[in-house]
Amino acid sequence: CLLFVEPGAVALPDTCCTLAISPLVRELIQHLAGLPHDYAPDSATGRIARVLLDELPNMPVERLHLPTSSEPRIRRIADALIRDPADRSTLPEWARRVALSERSLARLMRRETGLSFGRWRQQLQLLIALRELAAGASVQQVSAALGYESVTAFIIMFRKALGQPPTKYLASLTRERGPSALAHEADAVDGLETGVLRP
Repeated sequence: CLLFVEPGAVALPDTCCTLAISPLVRELIQHLAGLPHDYAPDSATGRIARVLLDELPNMPVERLHLPTSSEPRIRRIADALIRDPADRSTLPEWARRVALSERSLARLMRRETGLSFGRWRQQLQLLIALRELAAGASVQQVSAALGYESVTAFIIMFRKALGQPPTKYLASLTRERGPSALAHEADAVDGLETGVLRP
């Protein structure tokens, strides 16, 4: 589901980001998604929305951020990489697949996501890695599933991006935010698969 908040209604970061939401906030969002969008502020729905708005500023910003796009060519690339995260196709190869020049695809990717293609793909792979690790896969299994030639190469990429190797990162995430933090990482990729990964 998507959550739209009026500018100024609540203090949120000025730039697009991903928030690590609590179980309460997740449930509030899911509940509000099924209610009419036109409601009076003093109605039951309005009070639920107010609780959500009170909680949102307390949610920590995630270091992982994967912007999505509804642009059909970007969506096609995203869907293909989710289905086969080991696909190591280059930007020129993707450009040919979506009938664009390499330069046009690079510009489109940056315009739509704010990231270069390489950075965007790395963020996707990190989210997939966290989902799989949280589900109990080993670092070796995840490394192979993402198409890395060696476990060491995967660990180096992970550490450069998140500051710690995979097992230490997951342990610190669980220690700092509890076991539900791992479920949040899994939800991020599951949301992307249905096109609803949004901050």
